[in-house]
Amino acid sequence: MNRRKFIHSSTTALICASLMPKMNLELWHKQQYKMGLQLFTIRDALAKDVLGSLKTVALLGFQDTETYGFDAEKGSYYGYKAANFKAIMDDHELTTSSGHYDLGLYLNKSTDEMRRYVDQCIEGAKALNQRYITWPWMPPELRTQETFKALPDILNRIGEQVNQADLGFAYHNHDFEFVDYDGETGYEMILKETDPNLVKLQLDMYWAAHSAQQRIPDLIGSNPKRFVMWHIKDMDKVTRDYSELGNGSIDYHKILAEASQEGLEYYFLEQGGNFAENSIQSITDSAHFFKQELKRYL
Repeated sequence: MNRRKFIHSSTTALICASLMPKMNLELWHKQQYKMGLQLFTIRDALAKDVLGSLKTVALLGFQDTETYGFDAEKGSYYGYKAANFKAIMDDHELTTSSGHYDLGLYLNKSTDEMRRYVDQCIEGAKALNQRYITWPWMPPELRTQETFKALPDILNRIGEQVNQADLGFAYHNHDFEFVDYDGETGYEMILKETDPNLVKLQLDMYWAAHSAQQRIPDLIGSNPKRFVMWHIKDMDKVTRDYSELGNGSIDYHKILAEASQEGLEYYFLEQGGNFAENSIQSITDSAHFFKQELKRYL
C-alpha cells in the first residue's frame, strides 16, 4: 500500500468510527462482567442436590455466584465446610464474589456478638475467595424509623471491620428501605450517614423499580461509585411479584443502557420465588433471555 492509499484508508476508518452510534462503541467495551447468579434462587434444588444443581448452573453459562445461608458455627455452606465447598465450585469452574450473611439478625445483640459473627463471616468469605460480605435483609419487627437512625453507625462499624480484613462490605435493599419517615426514607438515611469508603451498596433493581421514588438510572447516577453490585430480576406484570427475566414489566433494555456502571464490579440474576414451573427451569429461561437480550450491556 502506498502512502496516499494508507492515509486515505486510515482517514476513512477514523471517520467511520466517529460516525458509529455512541452506544455501540460503549457496548463494544463493556463485555467485562461475569454472568452471576444469586444461589438463593435455586435454594430448593440445592437442598436436594448441591453438586447437580451447581453443574446445571455452570452449563447454563453462569460463571459467578452469590451465596446465602452461611452456617457460622460450623463454617459451612450448604452442608459443606467452606474449603470443601470452594473445591466444588472450582470443579465446576464457578466463582463466588459475594455472600449474603445474616447480619440483620444481630441488630439487637451486643456489639461483641456482632463483631464475633462478622469475624466468622470474614473467615468464611476468605475461604471462598469472596470479595464482598453483604447485608441482605432485616427482620420485619425491626423495620422502624428508630432502626434506620441507628443503622448507619452499625454499618460503618461493620464496614470498618470488614475493610480491615481486606474485604468489601455492602448493603442490599428490599422495599422497606423506601418507606418515608417524616420526609426521609431509610435508604436516604443509609446513603447520607454511612461512609462511602466503608459501606457500598448492592442495588436490587426489582425492589427499586417496585418501591423507590427515583428512576434506577437516576438513583445510581446521583450516588457515583456506591453501587458496586446489582441484582437483576423481573416483576410480574399483574401481581408485581417476581418473574422470569423477559416475562415481566421491568424494561431492562432501557435501564441497563442508561445506568452508569461507574463503580460496578458484579451483577447477579435472581428470582426469589413465583416460578412459572420450578427454580431450575426459571434460571434456564432467565439465562437464555439475558444472554440473548441483555448481556451485551454488561
